[in-house]
Amino acid sequence: MKSLLAFTLFLSLATAFAAAPSKVHFVKPHDKEVVPLTFQVEFAVEGMTVAKAGDMKPGTGHHHLIIDGKPVAKGLVVPKDETHKHFGDGATTASVSLKPGMHTLTLQFADGAHKSLGEDYSSTISVEVK
Repeated sequence: MKSLLAFTLFLSLATAFAAAPSKVHFVKPHDKEVVPLTFQVEFAVEGMTVAKAGDMKPGTGHHHLIIDGKPVAKGLVVPKDETHKHFGDGATTASVSLKPGMHTLTLQFADGAHKSLGEDYSSTISVEVK
């Protein structure tokens, strides 16, 4: 009986700590979508509140769009350069212009100090710009 109870408890805990799906996503565009040279992106986050950079309240943060780059590891500051676009004003939409071809777009959520919340708060799609 104790073995069965211990096994059931183990399974429950293993399920609770299993990798959760990403908590951020692109509302638009969709993965593998063909887009024009300039197009709109829209972001969403679950389980957090979008706030301006500098707001260090727990449970808040803001979006970063990484163009043709990789997600930023948890705890590292998201760089500010041509690849990493910051939306520290709390924006959830933006206009993006890219050259024709295939591109990856990675959405990365970070705290008020621009520290990445890691892979659980990132999502990558690809688009074809025509």
